[in-house]
Amino acid sequence: MQLLIIFAVVFVLYVAWKYWTLLFGAGYDPTPMDKVRKMLTIAEVREGDIVYDLGCGDARFLITAARLYKARGVGIELDPFRFFFAWVVKLVSGQRRRVRIRFGNFFGMDISSATVIALFLYGPTNERLKSKFKRELRPGTRIVSYIWQFEGWELLESLPEDRIYLYKL
Repeated sequence: MQLLIIFAVVFVLYVAWKYWTLLFGAGYDPTPMDKVRKMLTIAEVREGDIVYDLGCGDARFLITAARLYKARGVGIELDPFRFFFAWVVKLVSGQRRRVRIRFGNFFGMDISSATVIALFLYGPTNERLKSKFKRELRPGTRIVSYIWQFEGWELLESLPEDRIYLYKL
C-alpha cells in the first residue's frame, strides 16, 4: 500500500512538473531532433537570422540553429527549472555567444527582432499569439510550428507527414 501511495505521489508530481506551464502556453514535450532539423530546413534558417523559440525547453532548437546555420537564437522559457537547464545547456554547447535564454512569459516580452519564430505550443496558444505577431513582427518573418496550425492563416509550406507548418508575415 505504501509503495502504491509513493508511486501515485511521484506520478502526480511528474505530471504537474511536465504540464503546469500548459496554463501559460504549452506543457513540456521536447521536439524530436529530426523534427527540429526539418523545421530549420523548411524555414530556410541561415547566418544572420535571429531565431526565437517561444517556450524553449532545453534550447535544442536554438543550439541546432546556431551550430548548423550560424544563426543567433533567443529562447524564452517560463519554467524556472527548464530555464536553468537551457542556460546550462547553452554554456556547455559552445554556442554561448550566439544563444540567449530569457526567463519569463513570452506574451509580455518583446520579440520584434526575430526573423524566425519556432513554436511547439498548444493550438489555443498559437491563436492568442496571432495579434502579438501582427503587432510586433516585421513583414517577412518566418513562423514555423510543430503540430499546431494557425487557423485562418495561409500556409507558405508544410510537411504534413511531420506536422510542420511554415507561415510568413
